[in-house]
Amino acid sequence: MTKLHKYSDDQFIKIWMELKSPAKVAKHLDMDLRGVNTRRVKLQSKYGITLPCTHGNAQYKMTIPEDKVRIKVDMENGVFVVFSDAHYFPGIISTAHRSLLKLLPTIKPKILIANGDILDGTSISSHARIGYEERPTVQQELEAVQDRLSELEKACKGGATKFIRTIGNHCIRFDSKLSGFVPQYEKVKGFTLDDHLPGWTSCWSLMINENVMIKHRWHNGIQATHNNILKGGTSFFTGHLHALGMARWSDYKGTRYGVDTGTLADPWGQQFGYMEDNPRNWRSGWAMGTIKDGKLMPPEICEVIDDDHVWWRGEKIKV
Repeated sequence: MTKLHKYSDDQFIKIWMELKSPAKVAKHLDMDLRGVNTRRVKLQSKYGITLPCTHGNAQYKMTIPEDKVRIKVDMENGVFVVFSDAHYFPGIISTAHRSLLKLLPTIKPKILIANGDILDGTSISSHARIGYEERPTVQQELEAVQDRLSELEKACKGGATKFIRTIGNHCIRFDSKLSGFVPQYEKVKGFTLDDHLPGWTSCWSLMINENVMIKHRWHNGIQATHNNILKGGTSFFTGHLHALGMARWSDYKGTRYGVDTGTLADPWGQQFGYMEDNPRNWRSGWAMGTIKDGKLMPPEICEVIDDDHVWWRGEKIKV
């Protein structure tokens, strides 16, 4: 018998009605938030009752460990937005980026997550230069990243949004190039990407309510989103593949969602010259998740449909 089920239905309902908060009930019962929310949903269905939550969208707790491997979030109600693979490039502002600037003031997310590959790092990549092609310097790319992220920060008016950046394989080029060739400069200011993006907390992953994992990549291939949720045991938001889409898996524990957040860049942008003009199963856009009573609702996807429009919540929106 788990700790949670040491309490009868009547006892749990009584405690809930006194505290009216998943976080407070979890603390009182010395249980995880996910288990408390699961039982709350079951009891509401079983008895046809409502176990109200009085703290609404304002309450969530974020724990950032010193090693920044995994940020943990406990959230009762709220919205988070995830974009990935922006590959920000000098002189280019993508349609998907413009759509974020237009819609973020209305969405008002609790957390905005740049889910990896915020820059391309074309001059420090493993791809050889193609002929005498022009490539931006690291400084030029970095300035583009700073400009675009600053725009997103301003779009989230009010100062309530937390900005998180998960580490992508392109992002790590910045730090790895320096640590590999000039290790003597360790801890010198400016030698890490974090030093240049102080408004964004970096990590490898972010976990919401122990049942929604957000990280740059895990599985590859056409079944990646399916394999993420099947093998991960949680809902999963990833980037890396630029595909933009969603898989579902339902079992005795309910439904999990596997979301590929696509690319914020134009799939045919000059960042991707190494693709040699091959066709690519990529789509530009981003995703939004909504937490209601501690549970992830079906995620929503914003998809670019042409140079000036996105498809969002059943509408063609000009950006």
